[in-house]
Amino acid sequence: MSLHPEATSTNELAALDPVADSLVVADHQTAGRGRLDRTWETPPGTALTFSAVVDPGLADHDWPLLPLAVALAVADGLRTAAGVSVAVKWPNDLLIEGAKVAGILLERVQADRPLAIIGIGINVGLDVEDLPVPTATSLRIAGADVDRTAVFAAVVPALGAILTALRSEPSAVLERYRSECDTIGREVEVHLPDGELLVGTASGIDRHGRLVVGESTIGAGDVVHVRPA
Repeated sequence: MSLHPEATSTNELAALDPVADSLVVADHQTAGRGRLDRTWETPPGTALTFSAVVDPGLADHDWPLLPLAVALAVADGLRTAAGVSVAVKWPNDLLIEGAKVAGILLERVQADRPLAIIGIGINVGLDVEDLPVPTATSLRIAGADVDRTAVFAAVVPALGAILTALRSEPSAVLERYRSECDTIGREVEVHLPDGELLVGTASGIDRHGRLVVGESTIGAGDVVHVRPA
């Protein structure tokens, strides 16, 4: 594990020399990245930001399940460390009472074999005035008295456990994700990468981890929950 007082992005550091089963942790991230090329910034000392480099050991057709599995792991870790009720929004946002508490950015890199760099950012000690957007929250705001070290100590083993499960029974992990995904059954707006807007009811997750909305299957996009399930 490498620990950095400050880093632009832990994923970028991990990608410089990706080694399986390594961790890159930053006390403060100055140019964190989220999905769809978004920035992710928090005040120093308030968020847990780290990247794990792993060899998923998956066939290519099962790689799309990896971000879904990681979301389950982070949710498990947050429940264990903070005792909070966490929901999963497709594909891998973690919500508390509808507000985002954590995000995941997964990137595939080629070393001597394909590796995954899993970037995880969790809002731990932010107060309301620290929130980057009104739709965010933190463990502190949710009433959890927990520090970043405890959250890290719960999330990392949860990640290891879900990766083991995914390698042995990907279909079982997918089925668990379907049962826990808060997006299924909701009216949603999906902002697609090409700028198109898709509106409909999210009815399920297909075998490849894609969201089913009406007659469409979505592999990437920004989902907005319009109404409760």
